[in-house]
Amino acid sequence: MGANHELRLLTGGANSALAAEIAAQMKVRLTDVQLSRFADGEIFVKINENVRGRDVFIIQSTNPPAENLLELLLLIDAARRASAHRIAAVIPYFGYARADRKDQPRVAIAAKLVANMLIEAGADRLITIDLHSHQVQGFVDIPLDHLYASPVFLSYFRSKGLKDVVVVAPDVGAAKMARSFARRMNASIALIDKRRPVANEAEVVHLVGEVEGKTAILIDDMIDTAGTFAQAAHALAENGAVAVYGCATHAMLSRNASQRLQEAPFKEVCVTNTVHIAEQRKFPKLKVLPVGDLLGKAIAFTHNYQSVSSLFLE
Repeated sequence: MGANHELRLLTGGANSALAAEIAAQMKVRLTDVQLSRFADGEIFVKINENVRGRDVFIIQSTNPPAENLLELLLLIDAARRASAHRIAAVIPYFGYARADRKDQPRVAIAAKLVANMLIEAGADRLITIDLHSHQVQGFVDIPLDHLYASPVFLSYFRSKGLKDVVVVAPDVGAAKMARSFARRMNASIALIDKRRPVANEAEVVHLVGEVEGKTAILIDDMIDTAGTFAQAAHALAENGAVAVYGCATHAMLSRNASQRLQEAPFKEVCVTNTVHIAEQRKFPKLKVLPVGDLLGKAIAFTHNYQSVSSLFLE
């Protein structure tokens, strides 16, 4: 059982603050790891403590730069070669999940390739939050615990005591997420129909549902360039929403996303800390909610062979 194999928490450099938050929540310390670069830029990884026979949990999101993914692979390989009992890759944000199918000629299915690399490196289990494409779970031939940030957002929005709430999906892909969130908020639901002329640009076409006089919560799994999110907020305000809140798990905030969100008619944009947000990308309307407690519990439950799904029962 898990109790017979001491737990070890390791982290790469992608989000050391989140790893420290998880360690503090679990009341354990982070295992000493050396991450350095050779003169030519190649990554060197060394675990400076004994992990033989231990349950090793490696915390590392795989958002750009690509070195984050490579660090994770090298840490997994190092733990495997050090005879760890079990290796779990804790990937708060699973990068490359958007490339989940061959939707045009001669393109890579990056999500499948990343899954293959993690398994080949030696991972025994994956733990992640709000996959962009849920079918990525089928690409992985080892156990995968798919966590949801919704309890974190639900707790926050319930504490605000909002009235007459409508939960809005910014596109069809987010409809299931919005429906689930609306049910738990006892709210109505609306949907924005959009067309995307080119990649990373969106055009709002039509609003399905009633938002006039209501407080709208726009929800999605991630914000990248914020084109979809900002245009959706404008559409909601133009259709009579009295207040608009944004809500997304992963804050990529690429290009001029922060400026777009700050200038859009949001009262607040709530995200989590699955991805490290550089200070220059933060803006006054941004509210960052911690997921360290959620991940810490999931790691502890996994270590002790308990049900992770019990975290999401209401």
